Amino acid sequence: MAVHFDRSRLEQVLENHEKWWQGKLDRPLVRAVITDAYEAKKMDIPVLSQKNCTDFRYSPEELIEALDNWLSRQEYLGDGYPLVNFDGFGPGVLAAFCGAKLDNSSGGVWFFPPKEKMELRDIHVRYDPENIYAKRIKDIYRAGLKKWNGSVVMGLPDLGGVMDVAATFRGSENLLLDLYDEPEEVLRLVKEIETAWYEAFYDFVEVLRPQGCFTDWNGILSREPSYIIQCDFCYMIGNPMFRGFVLETLRRDTEKLHNTIYHLDGVGELNHLDDILSLEKLNAVQWVFGAGKPDAENWLDIYRKIAAAGKQNMVTGSPESFLKVMDELHMTPYGSFGFREKDRSLALQVISAR
Repeated sequence: MAVHFDRSRLEQVLENHEKWWQGKLDRPLVRAVITDAYEAKKMDIPVLSQKNCTDFRYSPEELIEALDNWLSRQEYLGDGYPLVNFDGFGPGVLAAFCGAKLDNSSGGVWFFPPKEKMELRDIHVRYDPENIYAKRIKDIYRAGLKKWNGSVVMGLPDLGGVMDVAATFRGSENLLLDLYDEPEEVLRLVKEIETAWYEAFYDFVEVLRPQGCFTDWNGILSREPSYIIQCDFCYMIGNPMFRGFVLETLRRDTEKLHNTIYHLDGVGELNHLDDILSLEKLNAVQWVFGAGKPDAENWLDIYRKIAAAGKQNMVTGSPESFLKVMDELHMTPYGSFGFREKDRSLALQVISAR
């Protein structure tokens, strides 16, 4: 079987995604994928995931065949399209590209420093384009480009936030103390990681450029290199430290990248929302309230604030919750909303125009 999609349709979908970024789409952007629409043959080769990303027994070409077989089961509706999500190598994989240990023995990927008890002054982070995992991803990209000729989109890996990568190498508790004790050394490390981040980013971008568009784990397409930016570490720090150690890296991201979404993860990050919304070139915010928290319709003030700052919203929650948010806010001047939902048979993402 083959993937039920072609490049001409992808161009139509891509155009709608571009309009969403620009705030010019006059309807919601709807990515819908029916995952079991067609039967596919049984294969012994697994679909790439965090559980098996360290298994190098299979060639890149074999992995692409398994992915092609998996994608062939799916039907793409609305603004949906076939996506290979490379978050299968774990969130914050830049750390591994720079020498950290990648451990997926639990079934999920975690990263650890290359040595125990590393002093801050001894940590130097450099991107290695010949790193085993960086090379593996690029080899899979090349096999996918040859197989699909641009009709399937392969996403950029989940590189992680700069301070999140720093926390991998130093440890979160140690890094928190370093902000007080050795701020200049922290800023030195931040600069090194930021440099490595962009070296890795553009290394992958150049391999994927023949694809004609880009995305990452959030699934929004862009003709030019774009990304969802983040700093999960900032959950643990106050406003002055956020402004001193994080905000300017985010500002540079929004200025260097064509389109950006900020991944606002958890109530602890709401403390920084005003600073995040001050980023003039930031396109959108994805507010993730987290497990155990009230659903999306209970955060209307957050969505209003984001939209009032001229940013797009990506709203997480149930379909019913999304409809409630739309009913309350979509027809107001505040504008744009979105929704993400996944189950065994349907993956749906709805993102509305501003």
